[in-house]
Amino acid sequence: MRPVAIIGVGQTNHGRRTDASYTDLIYEAVKKSIGDAGISMKEIDAVISGSMPPGQEGINQPHLYWTDALGAFGKPHIRLATCGTTGMSVAQSAFYHIASGMFDIVLAVGAEKMLEGDPQGVMNTVLEPFFCRDFISGAPSDFAMQVNEYAHTYHLPADRVREAAARIAVDRHESAMYNPHAHLRQRITVEDVLNSRVIAYPVHLLDICLNSDGACAVVFASGDTARKICNKPAWVKGLSYCGDEYWLGDSDKVRWKVPMIAAKNAYAMAGIQNPRREIDVAELYNPFTFQELIWFETFGFCDPGEACKLVEEGVVLRGGDLPCDPSGGVLCANPIGASGLVRVGESALQVMGKAGDRQIEGAKTAFCHAMGGTVNFVGTMVLSSAL
Repeated sequence: MRPVAIIGVGQTNHGRRTDASYTDLIYEAVKKSIGDAGISMKEIDAVISGSMPPGQEGINQPHLYWTDALGAFGKPHIRLATCGTTGMSVAQSAFYHIASGMFDIVLAVGAEKMLEGDPQGVMNTVLEPFFCRDFISGAPSDFAMQVNEYAHTYHLPADRVREAAARIAVDRHESAMYNPHAHLRQRITVEDVLNSRVIAYPVHLLDICLNSDGACAVVFASGDTARKICNKPAWVKGLSYCGDEYWLGDSDKVRWKVPMIAAKNAYAMAGIQNPRREIDVAELYNPFTFQELIWFETFGFCDPGEACKLVEEGVVLRGGDLPCDPSGGVLCANPIGASGLVRVGESALQVMGKAGDRQIEGAKTAFCHAMGGTVNFVGTMVLSSAL
């Protein structure tokens, strides 16, 4: 297997982009990524693109009308759709196409126009209709059950869990103030979060991500090519992808094996033995604040039941030993077909030292992940400034 690195990253500004069509967003991200890499479109060997399933896009085979915007005419081009993990699926597919020796430079693109059509209506119908759909109407109720199970499992006071989640919300929104691409950029307080409207107990409005339009493009290259083109590439040191049971009640979503396995495999590939000490920054897929508490534990940042303590001590907040989501994360920008790839791109920018005002000083190793499917897919990736 050949070494693989990221040599270019491009993003649109995410939000209600009434000024741009779907193809405009894709073209913007692609142009920025190849400009960042310092190459031309002619040097791209293949293109991997992705978005949510066609039902949400409102058109079948949407990649067919993206071809020109992607610069994919006359090149191998495939499209992936794994819901929230789409961006990570696209990134990992690009990695394997290069690691296998098939191509030298591959362009990975994720995009979404969530504020056209009815994406939430589509997501409310993805669950099995006889047993699941009646008691889970979209993501908030699903994740509300998850956090209630989390608090019950470890006998944690509800107020403590709610306040820890609120502190996460405050920190991520503060971080988004330094990210020009973020959709939601506002300073809030713990009281603002706790006093916001309850959507599905104990999840409040400010605990939840929003819908965004946007696109992200990342250029992957083989080791030899990356060394020639880029002074400081972001090396892909480890990655993994794991699937869970489809039936939501058939697996423990607190002591959740799927993210544990995905993280364990990526760490092993990257040679990481103590993630709390060896990872400098993490871009976690955080559409709900409460879910970060579970990620901290399943990814080995702390022991089971200790996530609230990690927040209370500031470890996973901006300025902490293991800052998470310095971009604001999915909580502050969620073009869902691109969101997983944004986590990869943001992590690459951190280890390349190109994250601007959101740069974590001294970041050399980054961990990123995405969650998708019907809460049954998890993909992980470890990036480093050193091969």
